[in-house]
Formats: sequence, C-alpha cells, structure tokens
Amino acid sequence: MASLVGCEHYVRSCLLKAPCCGKAYVCRLCHDAEEDHQMDRFLVKEVQCSVCTTVQQAQQTCMECNVTFGEYYCDICHLFDKDKKQYHCQPCGICRIGPREKYFHCEKCNLCLAGDLRGNHKCVENVSRQNCPVCMEDIHTSRIGAQILPCGHLLHKTCFDDMVQTGAYRCPLCMHSAWNMEHNWEQMDKEITQSPMPTEYQDATVKIICNDCQTHCTVPFHVLGMKCTGCGSYNTAQNGGLIRQSQEPQPQEPEQQPQSPVPEP
Repeated sequence: MASLVGCEHYVRSCLLKAPCCGKAYVCRLCHDAEEDHQMDRFLVKEVQCSVCTTVQQAQQTCMECNVTFGEYYCDICHLFDKDKKQYHCQPCGICRIGPREKYFHCEKCNLCLAGDLRGNHKCVENVSRQNCPVCMEDIHTSRIGAQILPCGHLLHKTCFDDMVQTGAYRCPLCMHSAWNMEHNWEQMDKEITQSPMPTEYQDATVKIICNDCQTHCTVPFHVLGMKCTGCGSYNTAQNGGLIRQSQEPQPQEPEQQPQSPVPEP
C-alpha cells in the first residue's frame, strides 16, 4: 500500500485512482504488477492524498491539507516524483529525466538523446518503438536506461551488460560489432600468426561477408577467424565452403601399345 514516501518506483504523497478498475495504487507500475491489465497513465483523472485520504482531481498539491504530492508533476503523464530535472518531451509523448538542456530529440530516431550525440550517431527510424532484442520488453517507456550501439539499435543497459558478460559482442539485430573491437582484432592477429594452419589447409581460402562494413571478399581460411580485407574486422561470416588451390597435374606414364605376335619363320 501507499506510504508517505510513495513506492519502490517513485517518491510521492498520493495514490492514483486507476481509470480502468477504480482501485488506488501509488503508481501505474504497482498497479500493473498486481492486476491482470495495465493502467493508462494518460487517462488518470483523480488521486487520493496519502496524508488526509481526500480523493480529488489530479494536481500537484492536496486541496485539503496542502501537502505537495511530488516535487515534480506532469499534468500530461500524471507523473509525481522527487525532482530529478525531469521534463516532458512532446514528440516522445512521455517524461524524461533531464536536465532538458543536455538532451535533444532526434526526429528520425524519434527519441531523446544526449547532446553529444547530435550529428554523431547513426539514425534508425523510430528505433525506440521496437522492443529490446534481448528481453523483448518495451524500451521507449522503460525506466531502465538504453544502450545505443554503433549501428544505431537500442538495448536495455542491463541487457547489454548481461550480453557482454556472456562474451557476445554483436548487435542481436544486425550482427554489427556492439563496440570498438580494434584491440580485440589486434589480439586476433597475433593469435593467428602464432597458430599456423596444418599444411593441407595453408593454401585454402574462403569467401566471407563482413558484418561491420558489408564487404564481400575472399581471404585465407583459419579456424580462429577470417579477417575482412575492407575494414580489418574479424566479425565476419563464411559464405560457402573451402576453396583449395588447384594442384599441379602429375605427368602420366605413356600407355603401352599391345604388340602383335611375332610370326613364325
């Protein structure tokens, strides 16, 4: 139930009256965890004061006891919370943690991004409207921060950290490297130099496709990895089987012609 400090999600001194079932919960997340349906935050009309229990129109200050329901209040999202420099982004349609001047809304990505990414990121149209490719949960309205990959795709920060712990380094959607792998490729160069292939494979080549730069090329085959000739990445995929160098034809012995029997004198 409600307390004077709100719930595990928000610090507030009121409960929201759910427009769907009429029950009072501290926040929509508490409601959704208990009920078999979700609360639409935008349809909330009434709140109940946690101090005097007065039910009233959604507003920042109690009309009865004058307690402040939240240091921050958005009358669109009906979000009450302590001050975290929040701001409501109209294109996003929800509140974001600011401060506002440190973020900008990318029209193509349709997402608020840190100011240092202005003109310095790869746009993917409506990228945050896709679910996280790791947990398949919503990213756009999630309270979990998002990790922006070099390819422009998004993952929950926690999902990204879990992915890294497993040794995965590719975007789950496009297979592009999820961070700068230059140091890793240098280590791979050394390992391959120190681990020559057996004689029968030393001249073998293979066609590959690079997941980082999309180059198609033919390179020497090695069990540790095949290096892209375009960008130097080992994030490549084999395209077909081994190509072995044609062997020099061996000289053939001349066929012996059958001899006719020697006639008797």
